[in-house]
Amino acid sequence: MAASMETSAGTNMLQFMKLIGQLKRVPRTGWVYRNVKKPESVSDHMYRMAMMSLTITDPTVNKDRCIKLALVHDMAECIVGDIAPSDNISKAEKHRREEEAMRHLTGLLPEELKQEIYALWEEYETQSSPEARLVKEFDLLEMILQAYEYEELEGTPGRLQEFFDSTNGRFHHPDVLQLIKSLSEQRGRHMTVTESAEVSEDP
Repeated sequence: MAASMETSAGTNMLQFMKLIGQLKRVPRTGWVYRNVKKPESVSDHMYRMAMMSLTITDPTVNKDRCIKLALVHDMAECIVGDIAPSDNISKAEKHRREEEAMRHLTGLLPEELKQEIYALWEEYETQSSPEARLVKEFDLLEMILQAYEYEELEGTPGRLQEFFDSTNGRFHHPDVLQLIKSLSEQRGRHMTVTESAEVSEDP
């Protein structure tokens, strides 16, 4: 009986790993809709968020908790996909689908892990802690950093401005604001250089 239970637990864990592996193959919808070539995957996005969490210098937040939140926050998308605002699906319906997916995913795990991961996802969804609110800022920061990188790769400065506009007034943490300042300065220089080059090429 014990061996049978162990086999079942192993099968469930393998199924869990296969499901979250799908995140490597789920492209970020916003980039797909903007015709970005080879758009990043959801797991690409979460990895850099986890690195942002790892490198945060604020001693008042729990760094390990931030890393966990970053790794869990979009986990449901391995089942429901990356639902974008332009998909015209209400926030309530999006939450319902993702909650159902998270219950299925965590149901494959041992009880203690199940509770921990589901609670982390819920904490992020409800923005109920300083760590969850900081990781939300990382979510937005990672998005606009990626947008800037696509503009650089394409040689199309300013093309993805709507992503930057969508984050106006949503950054508050000093460490994040410092990164935003550096990003804005670098992007501004890039756009100025490109505009100058275009002017010099005019007949």
